[in-house]
Amino acid sequence: MTEGAAARRAALALLDDIFARNVPLDESMAARIGGALEQRDRAFARNLAATTLRRLGQIDALIAAHVPRPLPASAHTARNILRLGAAQLVFLETPPHAAVNETVALAGARGVERLKGLVNAVLRRLARDGKARAQAQDAPRLNTPAWLWQSWSAAYGEDTARRIAEAHLGEPPLDFSVRSGGRGEAEAWAARLDAAVLPTGSLRRRAGGLVAELPGYAEGAWWIQDAAAALPVRLLGDVGGKRVIDLCAAPGGKTAQLAANGARVIAVEQSPPRLQRLGENLARLKLAAELVPADAATWRPPEPADAALLDAPCSATGTIRRHPDLPWRKSAKGLPALAAAQDRLLANAAALVKPGGRLVYAVCSLQLEEGPAVIARFLAAHAHYAHEPVAPAEIPGVAAFILSDGTLRTLPCHWPELGGLDGFYIARLRRR
Repeated sequence: MTEGAAARRAALALLDDIFARNVPLDESMAARIGGALEQRDRAFARNLAATTLRRLGQIDALIAAHVPRPLPASAHTARNILRLGAAQLVFLETPPHAAVNETVALAGARGVERLKGLVNAVLRRLARDGKARAQAQDAPRLNTPAWLWQSWSAAYGEDTARRIAEAHLGEPPLDFSVRSGGRGEAEAWAARLDAAVLPTGSLRRRAGGLVAELPGYAEGAWWIQDAAAALPVRLLGDVGGKRVIDLCAAPGGKTAQLAANGARVIAVEQSPPRLQRLGENLARLKLAAELVPADAATWRPPEPADAALLDAPCSATGTIRRHPDLPWRKSAKGLPALAAAQDRLLANAAALVKPGGRLVYAVCSLQLEEGPAVIARFLAAHAHYAHEPVAPAEIPGVAAFILSDGTLRTLPCHWPELGGLDGFYIARLRRR
């Protein structure tokens, strides 16, 4: 097997999982590759698959321009092989001879021998004119499925929709939350991690290297958490000594924040494997929480808590930078069911907080159906709750994210000079 062949085969398996079986990229990576490849090949396989997904609309348009007639719908493997070859030639700076020869060999190895000639011809044409054609394409529009483009244009305007789509084209940076200490501790770890301290206090490092080999990982000094994902806990204010319920808690970044800030945390998570992973993360961080395996839509504690946090399951369209498979695996058809589940979760969360306590609702979604619409229905049905608007002075750096009603909306195109951030909608409520 030639150098890189195993990585290309792995990348093809990832695409086959995503498009034929709707398996998330990270889940496929863990199941199919795991420790089966050397680190260099694992990194190449993921980068090749992720680049193909980020640029899928452009790639399919480039291929279509060079295919005499469309491939039949059943030709999944051949289509994905062509996509991988095009990604290497146009977007990854792979030497043309290697990209063409290895992709043609992959076609032979995967049983599409009869299409090797077509693969060879299309890729050789792309080696000649692919980059020039790509530069003339409308990349943000082509790489965004119509259902997302239309919903973002309606919600935020077409200019912002375009900037959101542009933010999805690059690999996102790596953000960290530090376990203890104030600004000085954050700056000390920033120096050790070759990172910068963001306005909100999170650390940011350009992606690269194995997380488990970075300074501070083994001793549990920090955890990976996008800067936007760290904001919901901040809206609860001083939680020291307070009893706080974290609903749908896995993978545990917010549980860790609460525990690190001195809260007595009850972390509720329905999935046993995810709850186990949460416990392992807390153990590495040397933090404690009460872990409860239960459905957050029905679970009730012995007594109400001082505060509750619900980071609800959602379409996750605010995290496309990190999950480039997501736009191609989901559709608008799933939104009503997700919104209904969020309604149930939030209604139950409301019963868990004592009078005067805070309830923070968050979703990593850009879809209005999962944010403002959920909160509007909730407040209409729960007169004993009211908005508690966020003030610009509460958290440095978030003034631009505060909406007119005092809720927070982060977008992937925010902080472009700093590398962007995940899309979140966050509402803070107070029980009367």
